[in-house]
Amino acid sequence: MIQNGLIGIGAGAASALLFASVTSGSLLSIFLFYIAPLPILIAVLGWSHWAGMIAAIGAATGLAAIFGGVFFLAFMAGTGLPAWWLGYLAMLARPAATGALHGSAQNAPAALEWYPAGRLVLWASAFAALVVIIGVLNLGTDFESYRAALHQALDRIIRFTGDDGEQTAPSTHAALIDFLVLAIPPAGAVLATITNVTNLWLAGRIVKFSGRLQRPWPELPALSFPRPAALAFVAAVALSFVGGLTGVLAGVTASSLLIAFGILGFAVLHSLTRGMKGRPLVLSASYASVAIFGWPILALCLLGLAEAVADVRARSARKRGPPATT
Repeated sequence: MIQNGLIGIGAGAASALLFASVTSGSLLSIFLFYIAPLPILIAVLGWSHWAGMIAAIGAATGLAAIFGGVFFLAFMAGTGLPAWWLGYLAMLARPAATGALHGSAQNAPAALEWYPAGRLVLWASAFAALVVIIGVLNLGTDFESYRAALHQALDRIIRFTGDDGEQTAPSTHAALIDFLVLAIPPAGAVLATITNVTNLWLAGRIVKFSGRLQRPWPELPALSFPRPAALAFVAAVALSFVGGLTGVLAGVTASSLLIAFGILGFAVLHSLTRGMKGRPLVLSASYASVAIFGWPILALCLLGLAEAVADVRARSARKRGPPATT
């Protein structure tokens, strides 16, 4: 327990410093801010969820002591609790045959059934949506107050000014702000989902490299989602057309789930291309196009949704038949 405490204190200090770097206003601080959950995740995956909890509470308390109580809530809601919970679930396992889930891999039977990686991706998207929704509601509990608050904030940030300091393109300026008011929440959900998944993956690789990862590394082609995830996405998309604040919040949820299904689409692509001669080229081109252009992720999202509804991988496997024997 002493070791968990020391690891937790160290991880908490690192996470707090990364989180607080955003107050400097530099471009580098944005990157550092987004990897603030990483030390907590490493503490959970490499040591225990107790070390991660100590890290989360310690970091939030330290930030509150320096910057005020608002930082405690902001850190715990956006960084501390999501990182701890994702790490806790990642290390959750039970005996493969039967038994209740337990949170410690030590002194456990050799054959374990680990918490599904697909559900971890869905949890990451859920936390991303929740953080953005909290931010939206913090601006206003109805659409007009939210719109006015965000409009005012953006108006202070992006002003089209001439040499004399006067606004030179008011119509363009207003149109841009109106667009950003609608685009920022779903874009924030997309970025937060990618950040959560990336931090979890990176923490896992770091802990695995150190030799402390108890869980076997999950295979991407085996990633799967429960059926209700597709229904939740369809419902969120439908509600996003309602308009008002409900539409904004539904759009946030739909955007975070869309990225989750994009990740599932990559898993399906990895599975479908097994045995293909041009597999490395297809996968490399897919990853590169998404990284460079962004929009090709929509095709992978559709592939992921098709998998959740129609079990594309199983159908393809039945058509291919069993592997040839020699």
